[in-house]
Amino acid sequence: MNYNELQDFIKAVAKSGATEVKIETEDLKLTVKAAPKGKHTQETIVQQVAVPTQMAAPVQTMVAPQAAPAPVAAAPAPAPVAEAPKEDTSKYIEIKAPMVGTFYRKPAPDKPAFVNVGDTISEGQVICILEAMKLFNEIEAEPEMLGTIVKVLVDDGTPVEFDQVLFLVDPS
Repeated sequence: MNYNELQDFIKAVAKSGATEVKIETEDLKLTVKAAPKGKHTQETIVQQVAVPTQMAAPVQTMVAPQAAPAPVAAAPAPAPVAEAPKEDTSKYIEIKAPMVGTFYRKPAPDKPAFVNVGDTISEGQVICILEAMKLFNEIEAEPEMLGTIVKVLVDDGTPVEFDQVLFLVDPS
């Protein structure tokens, strides 16, 4: 979709009075949202995201002015996206975050990770650090967590939620 087609689409959405329109195709995901009623200046935010293919295209974001929306019209529902089959992880032990915080795999940026895929963990071994409110909490392996690390599910330096799965461990 080129710039002129995009502008025409925005104008058509503005005239329809829709507050949000989503369109998904194989190579394009487009969402147009109108600002809430009651604001004197209205704008539509358009975000074009390339769906992962062999080579990713850059993400373009554009903001364009819009007239005040008319009554809300129903937007067509996007076609359902087929989910990739999930691998069977029921035989693995899940090591979950005991608190909210930032996940760290290493004690320092220049140090090696506490555990890697293929490592066997033992009771009391530090497996990661969760930082919460400037406190660095070492997470140690408990007796029910022992085994071999099969998968690390969180990237280093990523925020995690309470009870979010961090690692998969093969207990055998």
